[in-house]
Amino acid sequence: MSGQVPASVRVDSWIWAVRLFKTRSLAAAACRGGHVRVNGDKAKPAQAVRIGDEVRVREAGVERIVTVRRLLVKRVGASVAVECFDDLTPKPVAPVEAPAAVIRERGAGRPTKRDRRVLDRLRGHGA
Repeated sequence: MSGQVPASVRVDSWIWAVRLFKTRSLAAAACRGGHVRVNGDKAKPAQAVRIGDEVRVREAGVERIVTVRRLLVKRVGASVAVECFDDLTPKPVAPVEAPAAVIRERGAGRPTKRDRRVLDRLRGHGA
């Protein structure tokens, strides 16, 4: 198979080769767990990936969206791996500033219903 470019590659092998996962077994486990989608459908580890396919990988609560530009069977260096896909992942949203914590005097007891409503309004929960 020297010099030939494969028409398709296993999805678990490809996401490991382009360094979206640290090990191939983690990539396969993510596929089995339903955390990898190819063109919108859940992918099994042996599902074929072709050039132009959209691959969505969810790991640690963050979804990465990539488009396949080049097929890889073996793991490559990070500088080469970046050239094998287009990263379409949206930029993370800046966290909303939380209002300062309300400090009550020690021994003041439990807040009254009126106090609770005022606190909810300050936090943006109430009407």
